[in-house]
Amino acid sequence: MELANYIETAMKSILKNPIYEVLSEIKITKILKQSNFVKREVGYPPFQIILHFLYMLIMQKRQSTFIKNSDKAYGKDVYYRFIKEKRYNWRKLLLLSATEILKKIKPLHKNGEYRLLIIDDTVEPKRGKFIEGTCKYIWSNKEHRSINALNIVSLNYADSHSTFQLDFSIKMNDSKRKSTSEFTAKLHHRSNAYQRKSEIIKGKNMLALEMLERALDNGIDADYLLVDSWYAKPNFIKEANTLGMPVIARLPNNKLIWNFKGKYKTLNAIYDSFKNIRHKYSGKHGKISYKYFDSVLEHAVLGKVKLVFLHTGKDLLVFISTDISISGKEILETYKKRWNIEQGYKDLRLLFGLGKEENRIYEALIGKITLSMFTYNIVSYINRIKHEPQTLGELFRDLECELETLAISMQLFIQILTKISEIQNVVKDNKDLLQIIAVISAFTQKELGFMCES
Repeated sequence: MELANYIETAMKSILKNPIYEVLSEIKITKILKQSNFVKREVGYPPFQIILHFLYMLIMQKRQSTFIKNSDKAYGKDVYYRFIKEKRYNWRKLLLLSATEILKKIKPLHKNGEYRLLIIDDTVEPKRGKFIEGTCKYIWSNKEHRSINALNIVSLNYADSHSTFQLDFSIKMNDSKRKSTSEFTAKLHHRSNAYQRKSEIIKGKNMLALEMLERALDNGIDADYLLVDSWYAKPNFIKEANTLGMPVIARLPNNKLIWNFKGKYKTLNAIYDSFKNIRHKYSGKHGKISYKYFDSVLEHAVLGKVKLVFLHTGKDLLVFISTDISISGKEILETYKKRWNIEQGYKDLRLLFGLGKEENRIYEALIGKITLSMFTYNIVSYINRIKHEPQTLGELFRDLECELETLAISMQLFIQILTKISEIQNVVKDNKDLLQIIAVISAFTQKELGFMCES
């Protein structure tokens, strides 16, 4: 036993798995228990299966390839059953793990840096007619037409350096491919999967507010909530303020939604009334030059708010802040960070498998999307705590290479030692060699979670 301790101590100082280290830091075992990822009497530990999914995503291996190339991989049915298990609380896993990560990076925040929550939605094209949760007609801003797709509403955290995924919901409209009553799984009304399925018919604003409330209840700390014009409605902003979150948003120029107190009620009328100061400030965003000014106005539902009117020469854009103490320039600079989530979606699709889920069952889709976002958060955290942060793409390729190299090297090393142990004179002279091989093999499996064939 003493020899085994010496070997493990020596290996810990050399064999370092960055993914495993982060999971240990955020106390993933405790989070899994809180999220009902509990091992049954028969089966494999949920932690090991999740670790395998992380490796599949980071090394960009299909499940079949991972099983073929990894000595310690489980059968395909193990991963399939795991991903569609009704008992697991995938939402809690994502939110609790993100909360722990944000606690770790809190000391890295500099004074004056705003911490932001961002609500947005993305559209993932899906061709299959029987994929649960998809709709025939969802508008795609990328393709500028309605497509057959999955609509994902998400809550994200961003600061000046990193973006993290906190929560998401799937939104289904009237053009749904299958109604919830036709979904494959028959769920108990008290199961986590049933709760997740029942929210799919709610409106986007309601889903967003529920996600915001959950995040705040879990101790997520932020300075402002950023939303685009879809969510920027008086009642939504009022509800967010009631929850304690000041809102910065771009307003839709719609006189039926936005009317203010006073002589000039609509956004266009208010802008035209400020002829003397409409060109008070100027700025530039990329190649676009613009003029802007700000003013505090009274709204029947929200009370006093600050509006920023920005004109590019062609278009009038209006932004609102329920915090009237910050300047118009700060409002614009803060709102620009809403685009961080667009880069986040791009990275999720390109590197972490979002939109490539090979499942049609709703519970399995939830599980795979959660694992994509969970892996994204782990990699973002590793990038944040490094002294020289890279783009996620660069770090992703480094991690992929590092994990494969570790696994293959250790497998070859163990094979070499095993060959040596087969030489009769060596084993006779060193009776501990077989024990050393067993300890190294067990520790490598524990630290890496899998072994690769060379």
